[in-house]
Amino acid sequence: MKIISEAEKNTAGIQQLINENSLFNQAKVLKAFREEKISDDYFHSTEGYGYGDEGREKLETLFARVFRGEKALVRPHFVSGTHTLYTSLRGLLRPGDRLVSVTGEPYDTLSRALRGSKKEEGGGTLAEWNISFQCIEENDFKQPDKESKIKAILQEPTRVIYIQRSRGYTYFRKSLTIEDLDELIKKIRSMNSQAVIMVDNCYGEFVQKKEPLEVGADIIAGSLIKNPGGGITPTGGYIVGNARLISSISCAASAPGLGKDLGAFVHNKRPYFQGLFHAPHLVGEALKGAVLIADSLEMAGYEVDPPANKNRGDIVQAVRLKNREELEAFCQAVQSCSPVNSFVTPVAGVTAGYKDPILMAAGTFVQGSSSEFSADGPLREPWVVYIQGGLSYQHVLLGLSNILKKIL
Repeated sequence: MKIISEAEKNTAGIQQLINENSLFNQAKVLKAFREEKISDDYFHSTEGYGYGDEGREKLETLFARVFRGEKALVRPHFVSGTHTLYTSLRGLLRPGDRLVSVTGEPYDTLSRALRGSKKEEGGGTLAEWNISFQCIEENDFKQPDKESKIKAILQEPTRVIYIQRSRGYTYFRKSLTIEDLDELIKKIRSMNSQAVIMVDNCYGEFVQKKEPLEVGADIIAGSLIKNPGGGITPTGGYIVGNARLISSISCAASAPGLGKDLGAFVHNKRPYFQGLFHAPHLVGEALKGAVLIADSLEMAGYEVDPPANKNRGDIVQAVRLKNREELEAFCQAVQSCSPVNSFVTPVAGVTAGYKDPILMAAGTFVQGSSSEFSADGPLREPWVVYIQGGLSYQHVLLGLSNILKKIL
């Protein structure tokens, strides 16, 4: 508690800035709710085809307004962030098209959906549809000697340029702030003005006052059990952006000719509306917890990224540990201080979509919800644990106390 108390003093100014940012975003979301005249009549579930579901349409209009897009697709039918992103790419790309990532190799689950492997042939990866895929590292854009090479890559016929905002499980890649995205998108546009720019916005929603569509992105997508679900939404994903592109993606999500018109919400919609309303506060709590973790563990002698005083593009805090035993102890400390399944000991195992065994600690109300206080890391060097979420700052503080007891 001595370490935590000192860290709270050190980060008091940063915490105040986070509070101000949360207030701005809360006002933005509240304004959207009022302008859309949201009523509890929109909360009811629907069945069957879901034709004429006014609540679903109002929810999508609300997301479009909040994230500054023309149209949105917000559905419980997306089973994960990867599914949401893959559906977006499948709707935007056609056989023979080219996809370029300008933030390096995407995280494990999406990378497998793009490239696949021999044992996954026939699984519908983009490679099987003759869609080529190439990667550029984001840091390359900052090196003048690589500009001509990047320009040559981007000026080839390219349908979609993909940007991953969060770092995934790549420790040395930093998350992208809105300022980073603004600079990167301008450079991309100067080399290729025709390609669709799509941003994986997972973990980045409401971290700053602007969203990627406001600095030139065409499409953003993410999971509803991360930031925009506010720790309340039970499942699903969202896609927001250009109306014509959303129409194409909608046909990939359902079927050509059906698009957005079908899709019953068998869930009561209240948690979807309420989750979005709660999201700015949740993100603020998670960010305050992240800077506290960063400062405390740095004082305890660990390498952290980002440091407490750095601008953040997402809610994820990475900590480099010494060995596998510390990674296991760290995740056990998070699990044992969780409100759900606190008595369970997390062990590493094979997880769908990942090439390495993953150690996950998530005693969450919504299974796998990384908007709630949780931690995970792949069993590979460097031994890095990724901490995210927090329904309340107080819970993160208690969890941090348990972590320090375990690893010091």
